[in-house]
Amino acid sequence: MITPRSAPPDANTLADVAAALRVVAGRTAVEGPWSSGAMHALAQSGVLAAFVPADVGGSAAGEWPLLELLTIVAEECLTTALVMSQWAAAVRIIATAAADVRRRYLPPLARGESFTTVGVSQITTSRQHVGKPVLAATRDGDAWRLDGLCPWVTGADEADTIVTGAATAAGERLFFVVPVPAAGLSIEPPMEMLALSASRTSAVRLESVRPAAVIVAATDAPRSGGLATTALALGATRAAVRLIAAEGDTRPHLRAIAESLAAEAAALTGRLREAAVNGIEIAARDRLRGDANGLVTRSAQAALTAAKGAGFVRGHPAERLARESLFFLVWSCPPAVATSLLCELAHID
Repeated sequence: MITPRSAPPDANTLADVAAALRVVAGRTAVEGPWSSGAMHALAQSGVLAAFVPADVGGSAAGEWPLLELLTIVAEECLTTALVMSQWAAAVRIIATAAADVRRRYLPPLARGESFTTVGVSQITTSRQHVGKPVLAATRDGDAWRLDGLCPWVTGADEADTIVTGAATAAGERLFFVVPVPAAGLSIEPPMEMLALSASRTSAVRLESVRPAAVIVAATDAPRSGGLATTALALGATRAAVRLIAAEGDTRPHLRAIAESLAAEAAALTGRLREAAVNGIEIAARDRLRGDANGLVTRSAQAALTAAKGAGFVRGHPAERLARESLFFLVWSCPPAVATSLLCELAHID
């Protein structure tokens, strides 16, 4: 049994986590963080407990330390960071549940003894143009029944539970904990994506599935374009800057490029910290996300250019960074951010 730390992770712990992820990053990008040992490293370090409230076995770190942790993980391995962010989103929803649900699920998650993930894009960004709910929740006596589709679920076939959201006939949105496996639940093969395929992101179909728990008041549920995705973008940016700086060891003219991008990343990190500590309005949050999207894609392209032809060969870090940067243009991307990007690309004011 892994005993969670009683306090949020300190600088030494974060450095150890980064080093452990760096060692297996190549394997993780191909095999996924479960097979490579990356998720085990996170659990063993105790950092997963930072996302869990103290009254159910966690160490309950504040919003900024959690975002800083996600940034550090993303700098070393974006695949692991994506998986971790989805785990954290599921934990955040469960933490709003009734006491018995919290006590049942959160302590083993804090200890790294079970794995959960989230599938809520059907009520945030995916297929919102469809006339009827993509995933419907129906009262069935004293219980609930779920029917429909979760289009995007990271690590679905590695999870013990999936936290998902569904709409009722009255238009209410509820959240549920669904065990894996469950009768009527089928997980499609993981998608072959442009990048991050090792996250084992799949579509999940539900036919008359009985959830294990219902969460009525998930007031702090994930939002499209939340701060966590911005933290991941900043981590990926740091990885690109690190590569450019390394190339600058033999080509001094690249040092100014690395320094300029690093300064921009530092400024955005300051804005993220301010948002985490003091809160942020939706419009400002979207501007922050848009700026982070722009920076991560520019930094990745700069890294590819700095690496020259070698960086265009599959398997080179620059090639991987270039592909992974495009993830931020489509994943949990609010309409305002997407529209702003499209206008920028088309030179429309």
